[in-house]
Amino acid sequence: MNAFEEAGTQANGDLVRLHMGPFRPYLVTHPDHVQHVLARNQPNYVREGMFWDPLAPLLGEGILSDGDSWAESRRILQPLFTAKYVNSLAERMAEIITELIDETVVPGRPFDVAKGVSAIVHPTIVRLFFGAKISVADINRLVPAYDVAVTAKAIRLVMPFVPDQFPMPGDQPFKKAIKAIDEVVYPRIRQARMTDGEGDDVVSRLVKAREDIAGAEGERRIRDDLVAMHGASTETSATALTWAWPVLQAYPQVAAKLYEEVERVVGDDPVTTSHLPDLVYLRMFVQELLRLYPPGWILPRKALQKDVVGGVTVEAGSTVMLSPYLTHRLPRFWDRPLEFDPERFAPGEERSHRYAYWPFGAGPHVCLGQHLFMMEAPLLIAGILRKYRPVVHHDGPVTPRLASSLRPVAGLSMTLVPVERR
Repeated sequence: MNAFEEAGTQANGDLVRLHMGPFRPYLVTHPDHVQHVLARNQPNYVREGMFWDPLAPLLGEGILSDGDSWAESRRILQPLFTAKYVNSLAERMAEIITELIDETVVPGRPFDVAKGVSAIVHPTIVRLFFGAKISVADINRLVPAYDVAVTAKAIRLVMPFVPDQFPMPGDQPFKKAIKAIDEVVYPRIRQARMTDGEGDDVVSRLVKAREDIAGAEGERRIRDDLVAMHGASTETSATALTWAWPVLQAYPQVAAKLYEEVERVVGDDPVTTSHLPDLVYLRMFVQELLRLYPPGWILPRKALQKDVVGGVTVEAGSTVMLSPYLTHRLPRFWDRPLEFDPERFAPGEERSHRYAYWPFGAGPHVCLGQHLFMMEAPLLIAGILRKYRPVVHHDGPVTPRLASSLRPVAGLSMTLVPVERR
């Protein structure tokens, strides 16, 4: 991770080729080049090779693939992630988050930050997606299985030249996780099909949208869309929200402003969607969190044809590595790039380049779940801060560790201390 960040710093926006043993990818960080790869010439850069191939058994051929299957999934899933539909789920989301915070938080007792956030984020998304069709026992199987599935292949991310036939640490846990996920998801799909997709949960809507494809093929298509969509929704949210607490501890002035706003707007009441328009600084905080710590920190693509990007020839078949983590830290586009400052996103502030900030991807493959995240994140943060103040148990800066998403150091813990109101 440090070597990757150092390469981005030295390149300073220039398109360069990295030497990683037999693997020589192009590193793309300049917003102009990001725009070229993800938008202007997007069909030439596909989700194949490094990163994508090892995760294929998890993601399948749905929304996180490419080509015709991606286009079909995009057409079916887009209506499920419009602001209008997400808003229709929002009040239920707020209720679930409040309930889970009350169930999982033990005031004054240290706990693992990543596990604690996951214990709220994952069940929230599962309940929204599956509705009443899933039991607590199945939720308890699904949540850890997803967590293993998205982290077990991390070593192959930095060693993409190792053949699949050569066993690596994480391969077996990954296979077991996929099996557990499928054992939960397929019965829920069949159950929804037996009722002709009745209901407003995501499973029912997917069943209704794909009712023209019968049998095992139809089930597989629904499964791929559901698993990819759920994984993206939960992993993005859980990873980003894990960073909120060390940031609050590292920047007490930011924390003070955020605490004041939550206390003024929410007070003792449970957080609802009616509070969100007035939680302006919290939204700015979340946007800055995504700038410095974008969960999808690396997005590789495979070039189908030879291309020229920023005056550099990109050979056909080579890997192009894009990274919002590096783009978001370029000094030529961000003043004080390593400093956490939510004021960058104050209403009316303008960015120097449209593609200088892209935490949800860009172009045709932009993340469908961004509305969902920007609803869920403030609800969860405000839901905790209305009752507690975080104390993170870590000396010095909290640094990222290698995984398929940008996670803090393993074992990071904190204690939630109840707010004393006069």
